[in-house]
Amino acid sequence: MKKILIVSGGLSKEREISLQTGNQVSSELKKKYTTKICEPHDLLKICKSFKPKVIFNALHGQFGEDGYIQTLMDTLRIPYTHSDFNASAIAMNKEIAKKIFLRNNIITPKYLIYNFKNKLIDITSIKKTLGFPVVVKPKNEGSSVNVFICNEKNFLKKTLSLKNYEEIIIEKFIGGREIQVAIMGKKKLGTIELKPKRMFYDYKAKYEINSKTKHIIPVNLEPSKLEEVENIALKAHKLLGCSGITRSDFKFYNNKFYLLEINTQPGMTKLSLVPEIAKYKKIEFLKLLEWMIKNAKYKI
Repeated sequence: MKKILIVSGGLSKEREISLQTGNQVSSELKKKYTTKICEPHDLLKICKSFKPKVIFNALHGQFGEDGYIQTLMDTLRIPYTHSDFNASAIAMNKEIAKKIFLRNNIITPKYLIYNFKNKLIDITSIKKTLGFPVVVKPKNEGSSVNVFICNEKNFLKKTLSLKNYEEIIIEKFIGGREIQVAIMGKKKLGTIELKPKRMFYDYKAKYEINSKTKHIIPVNLEPSKLEEVENIALKAHKLLGCSGITRSDFKFYNNKFYLLEINTQPGMTKLSLVPEIAKYKKIEFLKLLEWMIKNAKYKI
């Protein structure tokens, strides 16, 4: 029976979600495979004793989907799931990803980069350049961790709460509908719409059952618009050099799709969107995971 090592947990602010993903993946895979779950700091030791055929990367956030752990996995020469170190690092760095999107005619919200060490906060300049409200968020986080929608009155307070990050993104707030697209390798897997009860699809809206976020599938879009957003997601996936599964987050406003970011390691919990999209497309969870294992590879 093939051995699959699932790496989850880690040190990021998304540790709890990663543990949920790891447990969910393990409970499915062990129906057909021999599985073991480990923390990233135990990866080298466990690989030597367990000798897995594939590593399932169930980490989220910093050090898990930003290229660091992928570099280590490459040195082990054991195939691993999701994108390689280069695509992971680019997708996690929202500034670099946005520059690539814009250079390739993909619409993304207008933004500024703010460095706490080098700049004073100039609210007047931000108001002139972006207008309020704005979205304030870390440059290198996932799952809407520490993301705030700010008006002119609370902007300074919310921004200063992120001073532990060296750099943040200040982005023009785009209203409209929350649309998410899953890509599976080189094909479009499907699309889902979210209607959060909260102000936007933040961390609590994503992971807390009592947040009551409404998941809508199929999405009520004209076929041409549905094809358009899925084509944009596939184009972005290819531009960043992603592989395996990705999920792209969009806002649909004034008949335009604004790409917010690409998630190179979307969650695989009971509330996660990719398994839900796959199920709608008649792909059961175990089959989805098996496809990811077969697609696993290392860079060097």
